[in-house]
Amino acid sequence: MSLVDLGIPAVPSTRGEAVLPADRPATPGLVDRYGRLATDLRVSLTDRCNLRCTYCMPAEGLPALPRDKVMTRAEIARLVGVAVRDLGVRQVRFTGGEPLLRGDLAEIVADIAALDPRPEISLTTNAVGLDSRAATLRAAGLDRINVSLDTLDPDTFARLARRPFLERTLAGIDAGAREFDLVKINAVLVRGVNLGHAADLLSWCLERGFELRFIEQMPLDADHSWDRTAMVTAAEVRELLGQRFALSADDEPRDGAPAERFAVRSLATGERLGRVGIIASVTEPFCADCRRTRLTAEGGIRDCLFAHTETDLLGPLRDGAADAELADRWRAAMWGKGAGHGMDDPSFVQPDRTMSAIGG
Repeated sequence: MSLVDLGIPAVPSTRGEAVLPADRPATPGLVDRYGRLATDLRVSLTDRCNLRCTYCMPAEGLPALPRDKVMTRAEIARLVGVAVRDLGVRQVRFTGGEPLLRGDLAEIVADIAALDPRPEISLTTNAVGLDSRAATLRAAGLDRINVSLDTLDPDTFARLARRPFLERTLAGIDAGAREFDLVKINAVLVRGVNLGHAADLLSWCLERGFELRFIEQMPLDADHSWDRTAMVTAAEVRELLGQRFALSADDEPRDGAPAERFAVRSLATGERLGRVGIIASVTEPFCADCRRTRLTAEGGIRDCLFAHTETDLLGPLRDGAADAELADRWRAAMWGKGAGHGMDDPSFVQPDRTMSAIGG
């Protein structure tokens, strides 16, 4: 049975010879034709998730990939090792789906922490179940966590996530805060659902020393119902937060980060309370300084979150390809990266795959 039969969109995949373009500079890193250098690797460990967030998955969920199509622990270590040792990757973030659904997650983290040079290792998670695993992950070498949390209201959480798991998420965040110095919270605002919760969520994060980042809703939902005219924009978020807090440009450089960060101060006293970030992928794209490369759970390289093609690495690896060939395939894939995702272009077409199938 094929992936298409399972309801998983097929993605055109490159599987030819690992031939580097003649016009590509002779550099070992993941450079593209616009001079960008990818040093931040996002690795999806699974397409499975225990939530059904409205902006990501349909209510009934999506068919899971067959296990033999998903990278094993050894294959993840091999490919990430190529990225770190041979291609200049310095940051590795594990995503999903929900990466906590991998029973071997701690062992995977330990494998990557043992690489030389050692990359920074982070995890994007919904934190359901993190309360029992945070200490183990920290001991394995995990450096920090990013947790998805769109609201503190149980009913709204259940409406957005289609699961009544707010208490379990908060328990996971509490455990993460005990183990990790830096906890980032990711929130997506949906008009008519949780837009009015933004300032309260920021206040809650500031009180706990968390860094909140609001993310514009992107066209990666399974129902393909995303509507740019209805999405909450970065400008709206800034205006909304400005009613409760004073925002000013952060004093630290952005340095290729997806979030534009702002210092948050009290309107009454001017006291600095912390930071907030806004990831405006749609209305204020940062493609010109993108430093990310992505590896799907199936071992495919995506040069952009919104790409319509992938370059297969898992097939060649299983066929016996040497590290040098895998590295060249990766270099060739990133050299072909476009100037931007093109969401401002009327001809933009939403990718068939959802965020859960791609990896964030």
